[in-house]
Amino acid sequence: MPVINFQRTVEDLYKLASMFWPSELNRLEAERSVIPKLLETQEQFVAILSVDVSDLDSLFQIIDAATLPANLFLKHLVVLSDFGGEMLQRTNREFNSLFPASRLDYLWNEKKYSYDFKRLPLGNLTNSRLGLTGKKLIDAQPLSDLTKDVVALLLFGSACEEEKVSETLVKCEIGNYLSQPEILEKFIKQRYIWVSRITAGAKANTLGQIAQSFVKAYIENNLGIEGISIRTSGSIPGVSHTSSDRPTTFDLVISAGNKYVAIEVSFQVTTNSTIERKAGQARARFEQVEKEGYKIAYVIDGAGNFQRENAIRTLCSYSHCTVAFSESELSVLCEFLRAYFSETI
Repeated sequence: MPVINFQRTVEDLYKLASMFWPSELNRLEAERSVIPKLLETQEQFVAILSVDVSDLDSLFQIIDAATLPANLFLKHLVVLSDFGGEMLQRTNREFNSLFPASRLDYLWNEKKYSYDFKRLPLGNLTNSRLGLTGKKLIDAQPLSDLTKDVVALLLFGSACEEEKVSETLVKCEIGNYLSQPEILEKFIKQRYIWVSRITAGAKANTLGQIAQSFVKAYIENNLGIEGISIRTSGSIPGVSHTSSDRPTTFDLVISAGNKYVAIEVSFQVTTNSTIERKAGQARARFEQVEKEGYKIAYVIDGAGNFQRENAIRTLCSYSHCTVAFSESELSVLCEFLRAYFSETI
């Protein structure tokens, strides 16, 4: 059986790299990344709120008849209000004290209105239940009584006559701009500039998490060694940030008994400084890991990473195993793990 070269060069990796996201990861990323979908449907969302309506029931009829799915309409409101799952859950938990009559009394256009809640409170109000998460958001959901309740909160919560409610729901102000297209569009576009800045980093984090999760799942399904522990964001005994003695966190930590392997995963299609940061830490991490008798491996791929050739060269120099991102390459990583845990390397 030929000896496998675990310690690759930049040139080796370049020949083996996927460079761009494989189709299965593109699908996973599409399920998790909501911002592009929100930006694509922004005009539809603005159009719905721009229609001249007399009350919430009239608005619900517009939402029901629109091509924009009700759960995606609700996601727009959640993001623009910056009032997500945690705050919705809190409102649900405190619902009876906030709305003892199970009714939202609010002011709109200098008139008093009331909305009678139909489903709230629930035993457990989650983004998943509202159809606001990943895969569920891709599946169009019609307007339900629960959706109506949450839409009412997000539109007019800050306009509630009860001070305690208006303070709790102070961010829920979009109803102020209903049926005012110019003001509404300006407000929403300003908010999406802010949202896009925040989610640019979140998108990169999501992509990284997908790659990390894929590597973890592949190892779990293909390693074939009993008693192995695989942890995300794990640490290794004796390996720390030298300046503070805080345990160093690795993307994945594979362990069995007193043997450990740290794995760092980096897949960047567009270039950024993440790979430079990893390279800057590589030597110190390698020396600590090796001193303790452990191993460190890297999964490196993506066109953006290969634009930072010197950084990748450094990582290859301070790694016991370096592979690109593909099933055949992850198979090599599993072979490395099997060799280490069976004490043949």
